[in-house]
Amino acid sequence: MTDLTPDLCDDNPELVRVLEPMLSNFGGREAFFGEIVTVKCFEDNSLVKENLATPGHGRVLVVDGGGSLRRALLGDMIAENALENGWEGVIIYGCIRDVSTISQLDLGVQALSAIPLKTDKRGIGDFNIPVTFGGVTFNPGEYIYADSNGIVVSEEALTETT
Repeated sequence: MTDLTPDLCDDNPELVRVLEPMLSNFGGREAFFGEIVTVKCFEDNSLVKENLATPGHGRVLVVDGGGSLRRALLGDMIAENALENGWEGVIIYGCIRDVSTISQLDLGVQALSAIPLKTDKRGIGDFNIPVTFGGVTFNPGEYIYADSNGIVVSEEALTETT
């Protein structure tokens, strides 16, 4: 499954949208996919923590962190909680921290970069709204597929992974 996204693009060119190359793999699971759940926040990971503490089986949290490189929106404790709650992965348009620990977890994690600074918890952000970055709009309820080749989004589940 590690070359999932090229196959999906070849087999379903009319059904997929491809994120511009900008994110790197940080999680222990290189390839992952699932139904999209979104959070939009800026240097405040309150909603990230809150949502990854809920059951996530078959889902991927897409976080629009505004591309900030100043604060980490995901750390080891929240990532471990996501894994315990069955999330498939987390895509972050922003930074993470605790990279060594997260790389050992069976969780897909892609982000712009890493930084050791945590966020303040102000409870500010939006949940399950369309978010746009890297030339793609991520709509809650659509499907996301991620691997080392990139990230692909589709309105419907693609048969090869269901």
